[in-house]
Amino acid sequence: MSGEGVADSFPTWILGYCDDIIVRPGQELTFRVSGRGAETFRADLVRLRHGDTTPGGPGFRETELDSEVNGVYPLLDQPAHIGSYGRLPGARDILRSPDGSLTLFAFVQPTTDGARQPVLSAWDAAISTGVALVLTEGLRPALVFGAGRDSRCLTAPAGLRAATWYALAASWDGATGLAAVTAVPVVNPYNSRFGRLVANHLVQVTGTLDGPPEIPAVDLLLGALDTTDGAVVRGAYNGKIALPAVYRRALTGDEVRRLATSGNAPAVTDGLTAWWDLSAGIDSTAILPGGAPEPDPGAGPGGGTGGRTGIAGRLVNMPTRAVTAHNWDGSSYNWTAHPELYGAVHLHADDVDDTGWAPTCTLPVGADLPSGVYALRLRAGGFEDHVPFLVGPAPGHEKSIALLLPTASYQAYANEHLSSGSPLGQAVGGHTPLVQPLDVFQLEHGGFGRSTYDLHADGSGVAYTSRRRPILNMRPRYRFTHMGTWQFPADLYLVNWLTEKGYDFDVICDEDVHRCGVAAMRPYRVVMTGTHPEYTSEPMLDAYEDYIGGGGRVMYMGGNGFYWVASFHPEKPWVMEVRKGEAGSRAWQAAPGETLHSTTGEKGGLWRNRGRAPQKVFGAGFTAEGFTGSSYYRRMPDSAEAEVSWVFSGVGEEELIGDFGLERGGAAGQELDRADVRLGTPPGTYLLASSEYHDDSYLLVVEEIGFMYPGLGGSEHRDVRADMTLFETESGGAVFSTSSIAWAGSLSHNDCDNNVSRITANVLDRFLKPGSGHPANRHRPGGRPSA
Repeated sequence: MSGEGVADSFPTWILGYCDDIIVRPGQELTFRVSGRGAETFRADLVRLRHGDTTPGGPGFRETELDSEVNGVYPLLDQPAHIGSYGRLPGARDILRSPDGSLTLFAFVQPTTDGARQPVLSAWDAAISTGVALVLTEGLRPALVFGAGRDSRCLTAPAGLRAATWYALAASWDGATGLAAVTAVPVVNPYNSRFGRLVANHLVQVTGTLDGPPEIPAVDLLLGALDTTDGAVVRGAYNGKIALPAVYRRALTGDEVRRLATSGNAPAVTDGLTAWWDLSAGIDSTAILPGGAPEPDPGAGPGGGTGGRTGIAGRLVNMPTRAVTAHNWDGSSYNWTAHPELYGAVHLHADDVDDTGWAPTCTLPVGADLPSGVYALRLRAGGFEDHVPFLVGPAPGHEKSIALLLPTASYQAYANEHLSSGSPLGQAVGGHTPLVQPLDVFQLEHGGFGRSTYDLHADGSGVAYTSRRRPILNMRPRYRFTHMGTWQFPADLYLVNWLTEKGYDFDVICDEDVHRCGVAAMRPYRVVMTGTHPEYTSEPMLDAYEDYIGGGGRVMYMGGNGFYWVASFHPEKPWVMEVRKGEAGSRAWQAAPGETLHSTTGEKGGLWRNRGRAPQKVFGAGFTAEGFTGSSYYRRMPDSAEAEVSWVFSGVGEEELIGDFGLERGGAAGQELDRADVRLGTPPGTYLLASSEYHDDSYLLVVEEIGFMYPGLGGSEHRDVRADMTLFETESGGAVFSTSSIAWAGSLSHNDCDNNVSRITANVLDRFLKPGSGHPANRHRPGGRPSA
């Protein structure tokens, strides 16, 4: 990352990331590090146990380990690769014509104003040479010729309207030297921000430019400028591009107007050199040449050209696909059924797929490194960073307990800007944000991308998130600005408790389950979830259901779990996709027609809205959230029944459960789940305990609200509560749910001698016993989940 424009709050800093989130004995893990302010840095392998430094808790706990990765390394200031674009190899071959005549064309829907934004370029930024179709300040389209300092530019006198589709062309005639830039508005009732009643004028300019343009030895790029000096190519265009095309002649104004009527293929073919069909390969990063596709059975998802002829390219840094194009008319909302309406990509100047740093060091994982949570600790000057990773068990050497960490949710929240860039986040948090040094660092040092809770610079929602970048809030000591200890740091509460109580356990993660299905869980007698497994893929949900149905026992140790649909990119498994639309407690709303995932074609949003409410598998599902304080649980009548009374061994009948803890003083807090037979809580589920007396900062979630009315807060609404539940399947599988994110924050209270710890241990010990559990639910004529 370059230091341009960076404030001086951190004269010395160091950050890193690793190529994978989980490794196993016999594998290697590569780390990539960048920083400045020191010549060298110190790296040490540590095992993590507890991160929260709140007074009254165990404090920060890590164990230093001997490892061949430990040592001193040069500290390099590496640039960050950020901004999405498309790359088509060999601009000279694409653009070459006898006299230099050409036309560059694309449908565009720009979304932000700013400095020069390239649309289609054959330009070497290192020597300022080439030709490019760009948008200048004021969204004025321009044709740029360059040859060192001798630069020529023809710029339209008027700008384009943001969020409006245009057919945009720039041409140069080698016979006359005449250049033209033309933008024809393409607006229907559906495809642009404003409808047909708003005047959108033709933008046009003509003039003479000395030529011919010099085409450098670069690639043709969509949304960026190339460079031959080894510098990082950064995308600078914000908005959509569709149907890019190149002609080896100058088109007339009438021909550009004909092109404006194009669907998913150019309406003008005379002199057409190449065009690219962005409606093909939507589930991939491929840019496929236009033409009649033929089946290619040997190609993977989006792979190959499918019989197309011409130059294929690649999209870089994950611009958003499966987005509506200029010809979208509202007739279909499903890109898999009608890809011809989705032949666009949405580029963002702040997209990131892989930060792209060079390797720094490699850790060989030996058989002597037990399964657990680890980090490579980096120190330079007074700055310290932890790069966390997981070590899974060697196959065939699994223990009885698996702690299944929700790495998909870590990725969804990666580098969120809720404190600095989201008034919504401040409103939801309900209190002054807790800003930490890493938050300030993130503001001053751009380049690490955003989370799925953020908006891009152009106001569109972030649909893709990558783990191949430094994730500043996935650090053991980090506290989220509004939510407190959250995600990875909160899951260390469970690591510490299991360790303190002497349980042998393995660590696995969401990606294991997504890749391997139930096979990743089957070796274990008990699987414990993390505190907030909010994001889940369909293979992950299937695996849980198969595991429990096959006799496995699950302890759901959190709240707001199994809520959002997530998917992973078929080419880049480190990239996860989320589409937030139409329902749910969401930070942004997907644009009309764009709620289906590009990576799988499945409907995004809430699992509940796809018929898979979490109550069906885990007994409870999201009902309320609040962040100003946490409450406690009170035992319900079911808890006294003989079949489940063992859960409360050592806990009094009137004893308040969890009226203490590191998460704002209680075990029932942050986000809460409730049982509900209407949403699928299994008949015969035991309602063991419920929380009470939440204040009005706790509000019912939006998917529960048909109409707005008073009384939706914790002091009045019956559904603002956490339900502790337990049920067993016919096969002897069982699920215990705490239904609160804050539960784990109470485990360490009084050196783990408390009723939250006792109940957790009672359940875990019982679940570990072969054939144990209460009688199957078929013997029980009811239950007490909420109606």
